[in-house]
Amino acid sequence: MFTVFGATGNTGSVVVERLLAAGKQVRAVVHRRNAKLAATEQIEGDVTDAAFVAKALAGAEGAYLLLPPDLAATDVLAKNRGIVDIYAAALAAAKVPHAVFLSSIGAQNASGNGPIAASHYGEVTLGKGSTKLTFLRAAYFMENVLANAYPMKTDGALPVFGGGETYPFPMVATRDIGETAARALLEPPPATQWIELHGPRDYSYVDAATAATQIIGKPVKATAVPIEAMVPTLTKLGMSENFAGLFREMTEAFGKGLSFEGKGRTIKGKVELADVLRRGLA
Repeated sequence: MFTVFGATGNTGSVVVERLLAAGKQVRAVVHRRNAKLAATEQIEGDVTDAAFVAKALAGAEGAYLLLPPDLAATDVLAKNRGIVDIYAAALAAAKVPHAVFLSSIGAQNASGNGPIAASHYGEVTLGKGSTKLTFLRAAYFMENVLANAYPMKTDGALPVFGGGETYPFPMVATRDIGETAARALLEPPPATQWIELHGPRDYSYVDAATAATQIIGKPVKATAVPIEAMVPTLTKLGMSENFAGLFREMTEAFGKGLSFEGKGRTIKGKVELADVLRRGLA
């Protein structure tokens, strides 16, 4: 039995799909039951509940772990550190042989990288246990660009906080993340490993705007916006001030060159940015 957290999310749903296709039994961990989700078993609960996580991991031969986003959290890093601690205790109690932890580009840094600091804590903390880990350091999610679908469609503008719209940087599709995680679960390593997951190539926001122009059928321009506008804009959209501040810190870190460390294996995904944008804009 494989346990998959975030089983209805962009990455977890792909992990479930691939494991089932390989003939494996899957325990899908969900916040709310989903009648459309194909899985051997669904288990409903919250990852901040230690007893629930222990139950979800009991008897698992492998697990997919992630830190679910909570845009309303008032202390994102503290909440995610608590989830990591719960995962660590449950993995040890269940003696799970191998787990994939969704980490991030830039997770080699303990601070100064916004919400990615929680991924660093996850790698350090989970790495101390007896479970073999695959730390899947994924590039910036291509799907994040679709948060700007409305201004792209209505105003022909792709806002880029802090500028740097011509600078190519690593992006990857969530489908490629799920595919890579599933392969790692099906082919567990002999020892803890790191995977640095890129997209097919690096992309700039100008590249994204060019793709959006072709998809929408009218001009879209990548437009620099002062970084000072980022937190007010995100909080107006419902994000907590704490999360918005961390997102600004991450954005500034990318602007200063935050990237992969060059640790472990490098894998390139197959899904192009235009394919992701087409699904959200067409």
